[in-house]
Amino acid sequence: MTASTASVIMTAALFVYMLVQPLFGAFSDKVGRRTSMLCFGVLATLFTVPILSALQKVSSPYAAFGLVICALLIVSFYTSISGILKAEMFPAQVRALGVGLSYAVANALFGGSAEYVALSLKSAGIEHAFYWYVTVMAAIAFLVSLMLHRKGKGLRL
Repeated sequence: MTASTASVIMTAALFVYMLVQPLFGAFSDKVGRRTSMLCFGVLATLFTVPILSALQKVSSPYAAFGLVICALLIVSFYTSISGILKAEMFPAQVRALGVGLSYAVANALFGGSAEYVALSLKSAGIEHAFYWYVTVMAAIAFLVSLMLHRKGKGLRL
């Protein structure tokens, strides 16, 4: 697949991704943040390796688009609520500090190291290990989500 085709696929997929965020946010409003996070954790744990493995071998632009959309829909269970989820975790007195610091630390540790980890594993000839790294992180997100408060129980904003 050419770089130009891949760019068109990603642009279209990200446009769809943008449009579905309010729908996933509305879903979370109905079922709760915890349920949305549990959905994300389970689906990402189960489907990260299969989706990324299939993307590695796909030749059809339509199949690639479908796989990317599937991945982005799974991630939408988290991204549509990430801001409010973090805000709900901290009391008002330290909310800005709590959200800002946790966001910065998580992005530095995982976002900042993701490319390094992926490229290191690829150069070592074990590119699939990165897929498992992401899967383990999703499984950890699932386990942490089990400890989130239940919808409306004892929550004061």
